[in-house]
Amino acid sequence: MTTFGAIARHGGRWLPVIGTSALVGTASTLALPTVLGKAVDAIVTGGSGGTWLVAAGLLIAVGIASDLVDSFAGVACVASTTAWLRERLITHLLAVGPNRRFDTGDLVTRVSGNAVDAAQAGPAVVTVWMAVLPPAGSLVLLVVIDPWLAAAFLAGVGLVALVLRAFTRRTAQVITSYQQVQGRIAARLAESLAGARTIAAAGTTRDEKRRVLGELPALHDQGMASWRVLSRSVAQAGVVGPLVTVAVLAAGGMALLDGRITPGELFAAVQYAVLGAGLGGMTSVFGRLARARAGAGRAAEVLGTAAIGYGHLRLAEGEGRVEFRHVTVHRGEREILADVSLTLPGGKAVAVVGRSGAGKSTLAAVAARLEEPASGDVLLDDVPMKYLTRDELRRAVGCAFERPVLVGGTVADAVGMGRDLDLVRSAAEATHAHEFVSRLPLGYNTPLAQAPMSGGEAQRLGLARAWNAERLLVLDDATSSLDMVTEMQIGRTLTADHGHRTRLIVTHRVATAANADLVVWLESGRVRATGTHADLWRDPAYRDVFGAAE
Repeated sequence: MTTFGAIARHGGRWLPVIGTSALVGTASTLALPTVLGKAVDAIVTGGSGGTWLVAAGLLIAVGIASDLVDSFAGVACVASTTAWLRERLITHLLAVGPNRRFDTGDLVTRVSGNAVDAAQAGPAVVTVWMAVLPPAGSLVLLVVIDPWLAAAFLAGVGLVALVLRAFTRRTAQVITSYQQVQGRIAARLAESLAGARTIAAAGTTRDEKRRVLGELPALHDQGMASWRVLSRSVAQAGVVGPLVTVAVLAAGGMALLDGRITPGELFAAVQYAVLGAGLGGMTSVFGRLARARAGAGRAAEVLGTAAIGYGHLRLAEGEGRVEFRHVTVHRGEREILADVSLTLPGGKAVAVVGRSGAGKSTLAAVAARLEEPASGDVLLDDVPMKYLTRDELRRAVGCAFERPVLVGGTVADAVGMGRDLDLVRSAAEATHAHEFVSRLPLGYNTPLAQAPMSGGEAQRLGLARAWNAERLLVLDDATSSLDMVTEMQIGRTLTADHGHRTRLIVTHRVATAANADLVVWLESGRVRATGTHADLWRDPAYRDVFGAAE
Protein backbone atom coordinates (compact mmCIF):
# COMPACT_ATOMS: atom_id res chain seq x y z
CA MET A 1 0.00 0.00 0.00
CA THR A 2 1.24 3.51 -0.81
CA THR A 3 2.04 5.37 2.42
CA PHE A 4 3.05 8.96 3.10
CA GLY A 5 6.69 7.87 3.15
CA ALA A 6 6.41 6.05 -0.18
CA ILE A 7 4.81 9.10 -1.80
CA ALA A 8 7.51 11.36 -0.39
CA ARG A 9 10.28 9.05 -1.63
CA HIS A 10 8.80 8.95 -5.13
CA GLY A 11 10.17 12.46 -5.68
CA GLY A 12 13.39 10.61 -6.50
CA ARG A 13 15.98 12.70 -8.27
CA TRP A 14 14.13 15.95 -7.62
CA LEU A 15 14.41 15.69 -3.83
CA PRO A 16 18.23 15.96 -3.78
CA VAL A 17 17.95 18.96 -6.10
CA ILE A 18 15.42 20.60 -3.78
CA GLY A 19 17.56 19.76 -0.74
CA THR A 20 20.80 20.96 -2.31
CA SER A 21 19.31 24.23 -3.54
CA ALA A 22 17.74 24.82 -0.12
CA LEU A 23 21.08 24.03 1.55
CA VAL A 24 22.96 26.45 -0.71
CA GLY A 25 20.32 29.11 -0.14
CA THR A 26 20.48 28.59 3.62
CA ALA A 27 24.29 28.82 3.60
CA SER A 28 24.18 32.08 1.67
CA THR A 29 21.47 33.41 4.00
CA LEU A 30 23.52 32.53 7.09
CA ALA A 31 26.70 33.99 5.63
CA LEU A 32 25.09 37.27 4.58
CA PRO A 33 24.67 38.84 8.08
CA THR A 34 28.30 38.10 8.97
CA VAL A 35 29.53 39.64 5.72
CA LEU A 36 27.34 42.71 6.17
CA GLY A 37 28.51 42.97 9.76
CA LYS A 38 32.11 43.02 8.56
CA ALA A 39 31.16 45.78 6.14
CA VAL A 40 29.58 47.77 8.99
CA ASP A 41 32.71 47.38 11.16
CA ALA A 42 34.92 48.44 8.26
CA ILE A 43 32.86 51.58 7.70
CA VAL A 44 32.70 52.40 11.44
CA THR A 45 36.47 52.10 11.78
CA GLY A 46 36.97 54.33 8.75
CA GLY A 47 38.05 51.56 6.42
CA SER A 48 36.61 50.50 3.05
CA GLY A 49 33.75 48.04 3.11
CA GLY A 50 33.65 47.64 -0.67
CA THR A 51 35.03 44.11 -0.69
CA TRP A 52 32.50 42.97 1.88
CA LEU A 53 29.66 44.63 -0.01
CA VAL A 54 30.66 42.85 -3.23
CA ALA A 55 30.71 39.58 -1.30
CA ALA A 56 27.23 40.38 0.04
CA GLY A 57 25.99 41.01 -3.50
CA LEU A 58 27.33 37.64 -4.62
CA LEU A 59 25.62 35.91 -1.69
CA ILE A 60 22.34 37.59 -2.59
CA ALA A 61 22.71 36.41 -6.21
CA VAL A 62 23.40 32.86 -5.02
CA GLY A 63 20.30 33.01 -2.83
CA ILE A 64 18.13 34.15 -5.74
CA ALA A 65 19.49 31.41 -8.01
CA SER A 66 18.91 28.74 -5.38
CA ASP A 67 15.31 29.96 -4.90
CA LEU A 68 14.68 29.68 -8.64
CA VAL A 69 16.11 26.15 -8.78
CA ASP A 70 14.10 25.18 -5.70
CA SER A 71 10.86 26.50 -7.23
CA PHE A 72 11.39 24.69 -10.53
CA ALA A 73 12.40 21.40 -8.89
CA GLY A 74 9.46 21.61 -6.48
CA VAL A 75 6.91 22.06 -9.26
CA ALA A 76 8.46 19.29 -11.35
CA CYS A 77 8.54 16.93 -8.36
CA VAL A 78 4.89 17.55 -7.47
CA ALA A 79 3.79 17.17 -11.11
CA SER A 80 5.57 13.84 -11.62
CA THR A 81 4.44 12.48 -8.24
CA THR A 82 0.85 13.52 -8.92
CA ALA A 83 0.86 11.71 -12.28
CA TRP A 84 2.38 8.59 -10.69
CA LEU A 85 -0.09 8.57 -7.79
CA ARG A 86 -3.10 9.13 -10.04
CA GLU A 87 -1.97 6.29 -12.29
CA ARG A 88 -1.66 4.03 -9.26
CA LEU A 89 -5.08 5.01 -7.94
CA ILE A 90 -6.83 4.54 -11.28
CA THR A 91 -5.06 1.24 -11.99
CA HIS A 92 -5.98 -0.05 -8.55
CA LEU A 93 -9.61 1.06 -8.85
CA LEU A 94 -9.92 -0.73 -12.18
CA ALA A 95 -8.37 -3.85 -10.59
CA VAL A 96 -10.81 -3.66 -7.66
CA GLY A 97 -13.72 -3.55 -10.11
CA PRO A 98 -17.29 -2.70 -9.17
CA ASN A 99 -16.99 -4.18 -5.68
CA ARG A 100 -15.66 -1.03 -4.04
CA ARG A 101 -16.85 0.86 -0.97
CA PHE A 102 -16.38 4.44 -2.21
CA ASP A 103 -18.89 6.62 -4.01
CA THR A 104 -17.96 7.79 -7.50
CA GLY A 105 -17.87 11.48 -6.64
CA ASP A 106 -15.71 10.83 -3.59
CA LEU A 107 -13.27 8.81 -5.72
CA VAL A 108 -13.04 11.65 -8.25
CA THR A 109 -12.15 14.03 -5.41
CA ARG A 110 -9.49 11.64 -4.10
CA VAL A 111 -7.93 11.08 -7.53
CA SER A 112 -8.07 14.71 -8.66
CA GLY A 113 -7.68 17.02 -5.66
CA ASN A 114 -6.36 14.85 -2.83
CA ALA A 115 -3.67 13.29 -5.04
CA VAL A 116 -2.23 16.76 -5.66
CA ASP A 117 -2.13 17.40 -1.92
CA ALA A 118 -0.45 14.05 -1.27
CA ALA A 119 2.14 14.71 -4.00
CA GLN A 120 3.40 17.66 -1.94
CA ALA A 121 4.83 15.16 0.56
CA GLY A 122 8.42 15.01 -0.72
CA PRO A 123 9.04 18.74 -1.18
CA ALA A 124 7.19 19.50 2.06
CA VAL A 125 9.35 17.10 4.09
CA VAL A 126 12.57 18.46 2.57
CA THR A 127 11.44 22.05 3.11
CA VAL A 128 10.51 21.38 6.74
CA TRP A 129 13.91 19.82 7.43
CA MET A 130 15.68 22.66 5.66
CA ALA A 131 13.64 25.14 7.70
CA VAL A 132 15.44 23.91 10.79
CA LEU A 133 18.85 24.89 9.41
CA PRO A 134 18.51 28.72 9.55
CA PRO A 135 17.66 28.83 13.28
CA ALA A 136 20.19 26.08 14.06
CA GLY A 137 22.90 27.86 12.09
CA SER A 138 21.92 31.18 13.66
CA LEU A 139 22.27 29.61 17.11
CA VAL A 140 25.77 28.34 16.33
CA LEU A 141 26.89 31.68 14.92
CA LEU A 142 25.42 33.55 17.87
CA VAL A 143 27.42 31.31 20.20
CA VAL A 144 30.51 32.33 18.26
CA ILE A 145 29.62 36.02 18.61
CA ASP A 146 28.55 35.84 22.28
CA PRO A 147 27.04 32.95 24.34
CA TRP A 148 24.55 35.27 26.05
CA LEU A 149 23.08 36.18 22.68
CA ALA A 150 22.65 32.49 21.93
CA ALA A 151 20.86 31.96 25.27
CA ALA A 152 18.38 34.74 24.57
CA PHE A 153 17.83 33.44 21.05
CA LEU A 154 17.32 29.83 22.18
CA ALA A 155 14.60 30.72 24.68
CA GLY A 156 12.54 32.53 22.06
CA VAL A 157 12.96 29.93 19.32
CA GLY A 158 11.76 27.20 21.70
CA LEU A 159 8.45 29.03 22.05
CA VAL A 160 8.16 29.35 18.25
CA ALA A 161 8.77 25.61 17.84
CA LEU A 162 5.95 24.82 20.31
CA VAL A 163 3.59 27.07 18.32
CA LEU A 164 4.44 25.29 15.07
CA ARG A 165 4.05 21.83 16.60
CA ALA A 166 0.56 22.64 17.87
CA PHE A 167 -0.34 24.24 14.52
CA THR A 168 0.71 21.15 12.53
CA ARG A 169 -1.26 18.78 14.74
CA ARG A 170 -4.46 20.84 14.68
CA THR A 171 -4.18 21.55 10.95
CA ALA A 172 -3.87 17.85 10.03
CA GLN A 173 -7.10 17.06 11.90
CA VAL A 174 -9.05 19.95 10.36
CA ILE A 175 -7.85 19.32 6.79
CA THR A 176 -8.72 15.60 6.98
CA SER A 177 -12.27 16.48 8.10
CA TYR A 178 -12.54 19.11 5.35
CA GLN A 179 -11.51 16.60 2.65
CA GLN A 180 -14.00 14.04 3.95
CA VAL A 181 -16.91 16.49 3.77
CA GLN A 182 -15.76 17.62 0.32
CA GLY A 183 -15.78 13.98 -0.83
CA ARG A 184 -19.34 13.45 0.43
CA ILE A 185 -20.60 16.51 -1.45
CA ALA A 186 -18.89 15.30 -4.63
CA ALA A 187 -20.47 11.86 -4.21
CA ARG A 188 -23.96 13.33 -3.93
CA LEU A 189 -23.35 15.58 -6.93
CA ALA A 190 -22.25 12.59 -9.04
CA GLU A 191 -25.42 10.72 -8.07
CA SER A 192 -27.57 13.70 -9.06
CA LEU A 193 -25.85 14.16 -12.41
CA ALA A 194 -26.31 10.47 -13.20
CA GLY A 195 -30.03 10.71 -12.41
CA ALA A 196 -30.65 14.17 -13.89
CA ARG A 197 -33.47 13.00 -16.17
CA THR A 198 -35.25 11.20 -13.35
CA ILE A 199 -34.94 14.24 -11.08
CA ALA A 200 -36.31 16.56 -13.78
CA ALA A 201 -39.18 14.23 -14.57
CA ALA A 202 -40.11 13.86 -10.90
CA GLY A 203 -39.94 17.61 -10.30
CA THR A 204 -37.65 17.15 -7.30
CA THR A 205 -34.90 19.56 -8.40
CA ARG A 206 -35.21 21.73 -5.29
CA ASP A 207 -35.18 18.75 -2.95
CA GLU A 208 -32.14 17.33 -4.75
CA LYS A 209 -30.37 20.67 -4.54
CA ARG A 210 -30.94 20.71 -0.78
CA ARG A 211 -29.67 17.14 -0.51
CA VAL A 212 -26.49 17.79 -2.51
CA LEU A 213 -25.71 21.07 -0.75
CA GLY A 214 -26.82 19.86 2.67
CA GLU A 215 -23.19 19.38 3.73
CA LEU A 216 -22.15 22.92 2.78
CA PRO A 217 -22.60 24.22 6.35
CA ALA A 218 -20.30 21.43 7.58
CA LEU A 219 -17.79 22.32 4.85
CA HIS A 220 -18.02 25.96 5.89
CA ASP A 221 -17.44 25.01 9.53
CA GLN A 222 -14.36 22.96 8.65
CA GLY A 223 -13.03 25.77 6.47
CA MET A 224 -13.55 28.27 9.26
CA ALA A 225 -11.86 25.90 11.69
CA SER A 226 -8.80 25.73 9.45
CA TRP A 227 -8.68 29.52 9.23
CA ARG A 228 -9.00 29.78 13.02
CA VAL A 229 -6.11 27.37 13.48
CA LEU A 230 -4.01 29.34 10.98
CA SER A 231 -4.87 32.76 12.39
CA ARG A 232 -4.23 31.63 15.97
CA SER A 233 -0.85 30.19 15.04
CA VAL A 234 0.14 33.24 12.99
CA ALA A 235 -0.88 35.52 15.87
CA GLN A 236 1.09 33.45 18.37
CA ALA A 237 4.13 33.37 16.10
CA GLY A 238 3.69 37.08 15.47
CA VAL A 239 3.99 37.72 19.20
CA VAL A 240 6.77 35.22 19.91
CA GLY A 241 8.87 36.12 16.84
CA PRO A 242 9.50 39.77 17.76
CA LEU A 243 10.26 38.69 21.32
CA VAL A 244 13.21 36.72 19.96
CA THR A 245 14.50 39.80 18.15
CA VAL A 246 13.95 42.05 21.19
CA ALA A 247 15.68 39.58 23.53
CA VAL A 248 18.71 39.25 21.27
CA LEU A 249 18.82 42.99 20.66
CA ALA A 250 18.72 43.69 24.40
CA ALA A 251 21.44 41.15 25.13
CA GLY A 252 23.46 42.48 22.19
CA GLY A 253 23.13 46.07 23.38
CA MET A 254 24.50 45.13 26.78
CA ALA A 255 27.34 43.16 25.16
CA LEU A 256 28.15 46.15 22.95
CA LEU A 257 28.27 48.47 25.96
CA ASP A 258 30.56 46.01 27.76
CA GLY A 259 32.79 45.92 24.70
CA ARG A 260 32.34 42.18 24.15
CA ILE A 261 31.06 42.64 20.58
CA THR A 262 31.47 45.16 17.77
CA PRO A 263 28.69 47.18 16.09
CA GLY A 264 28.96 44.88 13.05
CA GLU A 265 28.53 41.81 15.25
CA LEU A 266 25.45 43.41 16.85
CA PHE A 267 24.04 43.99 13.36
CA ALA A 268 24.74 40.33 12.47
CA ALA A 269 23.22 39.11 15.75
CA VAL A 270 19.98 40.99 15.07
CA GLN A 271 19.82 39.49 11.58
CA TYR A 272 20.26 35.99 13.02
CA ALA A 273 17.53 36.72 15.53
CA VAL A 274 15.23 37.67 12.66
CA LEU A 275 16.11 34.40 10.90
CA GLY A 276 15.24 32.41 13.99
CA ALA A 277 12.02 34.30 14.57
CA GLY A 278 11.20 33.70 10.88
CA LEU A 279 10.54 30.06 11.76
CA GLY A 280 7.11 31.31 12.80
CA GLY A 281 6.51 32.31 9.18
CA MET A 282 6.83 28.64 8.24
CA THR A 283 3.18 28.01 9.08
CA SER A 284 2.44 27.73 5.35
CA VAL A 285 5.12 25.05 4.97
CA PHE A 286 3.79 23.08 7.92
CA GLY A 287 0.26 23.54 6.60
CA ARG A 288 1.46 22.11 3.27
CA LEU A 289 2.89 19.13 5.15
CA ALA A 290 -0.41 18.63 6.97
CA ARG A 291 -2.37 18.71 3.67
CA ALA A 292 0.07 16.21 2.19
CA ARG A 293 -0.47 13.84 5.12
CA ALA A 294 -4.24 14.14 4.85
CA GLY A 295 -4.16 13.57 1.08
CA ALA A 296 -1.84 10.58 1.46
CA GLY A 297 -4.20 9.10 4.03
CA ARG A 298 -7.15 9.39 1.64
CA ALA A 299 -5.12 7.80 -1.16
CA ALA A 300 -4.01 5.00 1.17
CA GLU A 301 -7.65 4.19 1.97
CA VAL A 302 -8.32 3.59 -1.73
CA LEU A 303 -5.14 1.60 -2.30
CA GLY A 304 -5.89 -0.46 0.79
CA THR A 305 -9.06 -1.84 -0.80
CA ALA A 306 -8.45 -5.43 -1.82
CA ALA A 307 -8.22 -5.91 -5.60
CA ILE A 308 -9.35 -9.02 -7.40
CA GLY A 309 -6.41 -11.39 -7.58
CA TYR A 310 -5.56 -13.86 -10.33
CA GLY A 311 -3.70 -17.12 -10.45
CA HIS A 312 -1.55 -19.00 -12.95
CA LEU A 313 -3.84 -21.81 -14.16
CA ARG A 314 -5.44 -22.30 -17.56
CA LEU A 315 -8.57 -24.15 -18.58
CA ALA A 316 -8.64 -27.63 -20.03
CA GLU A 317 -11.21 -28.68 -22.64
CA GLY A 318 -14.79 -27.99 -21.62
CA GLU A 319 -18.13 -26.45 -22.48
CA GLY A 320 -18.40 -23.89 -19.71
CA ARG A 321 -19.69 -25.95 -16.77
CA VAL A 322 -20.09 -23.61 -13.77
CA GLU A 323 -20.22 -24.81 -10.19
CA PHE A 324 -21.03 -22.70 -7.13
CA ARG A 325 -19.77 -24.24 -3.90
CA HIS A 326 -21.26 -22.73 -0.72
CA VAL A 327 -21.04 -19.18 -2.05
CA THR A 328 -21.94 -16.39 0.38
CA VAL A 329 -21.83 -12.67 -0.44
CA HIS A 330 -22.23 -9.82 2.03
CA ARG A 331 -22.94 -6.16 1.32
CA GLY A 332 -22.14 -4.46 4.57
CA GLU A 333 -24.23 -6.20 7.21
CA ARG A 334 -26.66 -7.58 4.66
CA GLU A 335 -26.35 -11.10 3.25
CA ILE A 336 -27.02 -10.98 -0.50
CA LEU A 337 -26.28 -14.64 -1.32
CA ALA A 338 -26.48 -17.24 1.41
CA ASP A 339 -24.56 -20.54 1.06
CA VAL A 340 -25.45 -21.03 -2.62
CA SER A 341 -24.43 -24.42 -4.03
CA LEU A 342 -25.40 -24.88 -7.65
CA THR A 343 -24.17 -26.50 -10.86
CA LEU A 344 -24.87 -25.04 -14.31
CA PRO A 345 -24.42 -27.62 -17.09
CA GLY A 346 -21.92 -26.72 -19.79
CA GLY A 347 -23.13 -25.53 -23.18
CA LYS A 348 -26.66 -24.78 -21.96
CA ALA A 349 -28.80 -21.67 -21.62
CA VAL A 350 -29.57 -21.01 -17.95
CA ALA A 351 -32.13 -18.38 -16.94
CA VAL A 352 -31.89 -16.79 -13.47
CA VAL A 353 -35.21 -15.45 -12.19
CA GLY A 354 -36.54 -14.01 -8.96
CA ARG A 355 -38.12 -10.96 -7.44
CA SER A 356 -36.24 -7.68 -7.08
CA GLY A 357 -33.55 -8.04 -4.42
CA ALA A 358 -33.39 -11.83 -4.71
CA GLY A 359 -29.68 -11.70 -5.59
CA LYS A 360 -29.83 -12.32 -9.35
CA SER A 361 -27.33 -9.64 -10.38
CA THR A 362 -25.00 -10.62 -7.56
CA LEU A 363 -25.06 -14.25 -8.69
CA ALA A 364 -24.21 -13.09 -12.21
CA ALA A 365 -21.38 -10.85 -10.94
CA VAL A 366 -19.90 -13.70 -8.91
CA ALA A 367 -20.18 -16.05 -11.90
CA ALA A 368 -18.28 -13.53 -14.04
CA ARG A 369 -15.81 -12.92 -11.19
CA LEU A 370 -16.67 -9.25 -11.03
CA GLU A 371 -17.35 -9.70 -7.32
CA GLU A 372 -15.57 -11.85 -4.78
CA PRO A 373 -17.68 -13.95 -2.41
CA ALA A 374 -17.09 -13.67 1.32
CA SER A 375 -16.81 -17.46 1.37
CA GLY A 376 -17.09 -20.32 -1.07
CA ASP A 377 -15.73 -20.95 -4.56
CA VAL A 378 -16.89 -20.75 -8.17
CA LEU A 379 -15.44 -23.30 -10.60
CA LEU A 380 -15.39 -23.11 -14.39
CA ASP A 381 -14.88 -26.52 -16.01
CA ASP A 382 -13.60 -27.84 -12.65
CA VAL A 383 -11.01 -25.07 -12.22
CA PRO A 384 -11.55 -22.49 -9.42
CA MET A 385 -11.91 -19.15 -11.17
CA LYS A 386 -9.68 -17.38 -8.64
CA TYR A 387 -6.73 -19.48 -9.83
CA LEU A 388 -7.11 -18.59 -13.52
CA THR A 389 -4.85 -16.05 -15.15
CA ARG A 390 -6.42 -12.72 -16.01
CA ASP A 391 -6.19 -13.31 -19.77
CA GLU A 392 -7.59 -16.83 -19.49
CA LEU A 393 -10.53 -15.69 -17.38
CA ARG A 394 -11.49 -12.75 -19.57
CA ARG A 395 -11.11 -14.79 -22.75
CA ALA A 396 -13.39 -17.48 -21.31
CA VAL A 397 -16.02 -15.24 -19.71
CA GLY A 398 -17.94 -12.35 -21.28
CA CYS A 399 -20.47 -10.02 -19.63
CA ALA A 400 -23.23 -7.76 -20.89
CA PHE A 401 -25.31 -5.47 -18.71
CA GLU A 402 -28.58 -3.57 -18.66
CA ARG A 403 -26.77 -0.23 -19.03
CA PRO A 404 -23.52 -0.92 -20.87
CA VAL A 405 -20.75 1.68 -20.74
CA LEU A 406 -19.12 1.81 -24.17
CA VAL A 407 -15.46 2.80 -24.31
CA GLY A 408 -13.00 3.23 -27.16
CA GLY A 409 -12.27 5.59 -30.00
CA THR A 410 -14.61 4.03 -32.56
CA VAL A 411 -17.61 1.72 -32.66
CA ALA A 412 -15.27 -1.11 -33.66
CA ASP A 413 -13.11 -0.40 -30.60
CA ALA A 414 -16.17 -0.41 -28.34
CA VAL A 415 -17.19 -3.85 -29.59
CA GLY A 416 -13.88 -5.52 -30.33
CA MET A 417 -11.66 -4.18 -27.54
CA GLY A 418 -8.68 -4.87 -29.80
CA ARG A 419 -10.08 -7.88 -31.64
CA ASP A 420 -9.98 -8.43 -35.41
CA LEU A 421 -12.62 -6.57 -37.43
CA ASP A 422 -14.05 -9.85 -38.75
CA LEU A 423 -14.79 -10.98 -35.20
CA VAL A 424 -16.31 -7.58 -34.47
CA ARG A 425 -18.59 -7.85 -37.48
CA SER A 426 -19.68 -11.43 -36.72
CA ALA A 427 -20.49 -10.50 -33.11
CA ALA A 428 -22.48 -7.46 -34.28
CA GLU A 429 -24.40 -9.60 -36.76
CA ALA A 430 -25.22 -12.21 -34.11
CA THR A 431 -26.61 -9.54 -31.79
CA HIS A 432 -28.38 -7.61 -34.58
CA ALA A 433 -26.18 -4.56 -34.07
CA HIS A 434 -24.78 -4.69 -37.61
CA GLU A 435 -27.98 -3.24 -39.05
CA PHE A 436 -27.69 0.15 -37.37
CA VAL A 437 -23.86 0.23 -37.34
CA SER A 438 -23.79 -0.14 -41.13
CA ARG A 439 -25.98 2.96 -41.41
CA LEU A 440 -23.50 5.13 -39.49
CA PRO A 441 -21.44 7.60 -41.59
CA LEU A 442 -18.21 5.58 -41.31
CA GLY A 443 -19.69 2.26 -40.28
CA TYR A 444 -17.54 0.51 -37.69
CA ASN A 445 -14.93 3.26 -37.98
CA THR A 446 -17.37 5.95 -36.82
CA PRO A 447 -16.00 7.74 -33.74
CA LEU A 448 -17.99 6.61 -30.74
CA ALA A 449 -18.68 10.19 -29.68
CA GLN A 450 -20.26 10.85 -33.11
CA ALA A 451 -22.49 7.76 -33.06
CA PRO A 452 -25.75 8.74 -31.34
CA MET A 453 -27.72 5.66 -30.38
CA SER A 454 -30.75 4.63 -28.40
CA GLY A 455 -30.62 2.56 -25.23
CA GLY A 456 -31.50 -0.55 -27.21
CA GLU A 457 -28.73 0.07 -29.75
CA ALA A 458 -26.22 0.58 -26.95
CA GLN A 459 -27.38 -2.71 -25.41
CA ARG A 460 -26.82 -4.49 -28.70
CA LEU A 461 -23.26 -3.16 -28.85
CA GLY A 462 -22.78 -4.29 -25.25
CA LEU A 463 -23.99 -7.75 -26.21
CA ALA A 464 -21.69 -7.79 -29.22
CA ARG A 465 -18.72 -6.83 -27.02
CA ALA A 466 -19.33 -9.89 -24.81
CA TRP A 467 -20.38 -12.23 -27.60
CA ASN A 468 -17.03 -13.88 -28.33
CA ALA A 469 -16.60 -15.31 -24.82
CA GLU A 470 -15.38 -18.89 -25.21
CA ARG A 471 -16.87 -20.66 -22.14
CA LEU A 472 -19.41 -18.51 -20.31
CA LEU A 473 -21.61 -15.62 -21.43
CA VAL A 474 -23.20 -13.73 -18.53
CA LEU A 475 -26.09 -11.43 -19.41
CA ASP A 476 -27.55 -9.32 -16.61
CA ASP A 477 -30.90 -8.10 -17.98
CA ALA A 478 -28.93 -7.15 -21.08
CA THR A 479 -31.92 -7.09 -23.47
CA SER A 480 -34.34 -4.98 -21.40
CA SER A 481 -34.13 -1.92 -23.70
CA LEU A 482 -34.58 -3.80 -26.98
CA ASP A 483 -37.74 -3.66 -29.03
CA MET A 484 -39.87 -6.79 -28.91
CA VAL A 485 -38.87 -8.12 -32.33
CA THR A 486 -35.14 -7.66 -31.77
CA GLU A 487 -35.37 -9.13 -28.28
CA MET A 488 -37.11 -12.22 -29.66
CA GLN A 489 -34.45 -12.59 -32.37
CA ILE A 490 -31.58 -12.27 -29.90
CA GLY A 491 -33.40 -14.45 -27.39
CA ARG A 492 -33.60 -17.26 -29.93
CA THR A 493 -29.92 -16.84 -30.69
CA LEU A 494 -29.02 -16.94 -27.00
CA THR A 495 -31.13 -19.95 -26.11
CA ALA A 496 -30.28 -21.96 -29.22
CA ASP A 497 -28.13 -25.02 -28.54
CA HIS A 498 -24.63 -23.69 -29.28
CA GLY A 499 -23.06 -26.57 -27.38
CA HIS A 500 -19.69 -24.88 -26.81
CA ARG A 501 -20.45 -22.42 -24.00
CA THR A 502 -22.87 -21.71 -21.18
CA ARG A 503 -25.21 -18.72 -21.27
CA LEU A 504 -26.24 -17.38 -17.86
CA ILE A 505 -29.16 -15.01 -18.45
CA VAL A 506 -30.63 -12.85 -15.69
CA THR A 507 -34.16 -12.09 -16.86
CA HIS A 508 -37.68 -11.22 -15.84
CA ARG A 509 -39.18 -12.27 -19.18
CA VAL A 510 -41.35 -15.37 -19.33
CA ALA A 511 -40.35 -16.09 -22.92
CA THR A 512 -36.63 -16.10 -22.11
CA ALA A 513 -37.13 -18.43 -19.15
CA ALA A 514 -39.37 -20.71 -21.23
CA ASN A 515 -36.72 -21.05 -23.95
CA ALA A 516 -33.89 -21.75 -21.51
CA ASP A 517 -32.57 -25.25 -20.88
CA LEU A 518 -32.55 -24.66 -17.11
CA VAL A 519 -34.10 -22.08 -14.78
CA VAL A 520 -32.55 -21.07 -11.46
CA TRP A 521 -35.14 -19.54 -9.14
CA LEU A 522 -33.66 -17.28 -6.46
CA GLU A 523 -35.47 -16.02 -3.40
CA SER A 524 -33.89 -13.86 -0.66
CA GLY A 525 -30.36 -14.82 -1.69
CA ARG A 526 -31.01 -18.56 -1.75
CA VAL A 527 -31.80 -21.05 -4.49
CA ARG A 528 -35.44 -21.93 -4.01
CA ALA A 529 -35.59 -24.30 -6.94
CA THR A 530 -34.02 -25.31 -10.26
CA GLY A 531 -35.59 -27.04 -13.22
CA THR A 532 -37.23 -26.40 -16.54
CA HIS A 533 -39.63 -23.53 -16.90
CA ALA A 534 -42.47 -25.95 -17.62
CA ASP A 535 -41.87 -27.85 -14.37
CA LEU A 536 -41.51 -24.72 -12.24
CA TRP A 537 -44.55 -23.10 -13.80
CA ARG A 538 -46.76 -25.50 -11.83
CA ASP A 539 -45.82 -23.61 -8.65
CA PRO A 540 -48.06 -20.53 -8.15
CA ALA A 541 -45.23 -18.74 -6.32
CA TYR A 542 -43.05 -19.13 -9.42
CA ARG A 543 -45.79 -17.69 -11.61
CA ASP A 544 -46.11 -14.77 -9.20
CA VAL A 545 -42.47 -13.86 -9.86
CA PHE A 546 -43.35 -13.02 -13.45
CA GLY A 547 -46.71 -11.56 -12.58
CA ALA A 548 -45.02 -9.06 -10.30
CA ALA A 549 -42.39 -8.23 -12.89
CA GLU A 550 -44.61 -7.84 -15.93
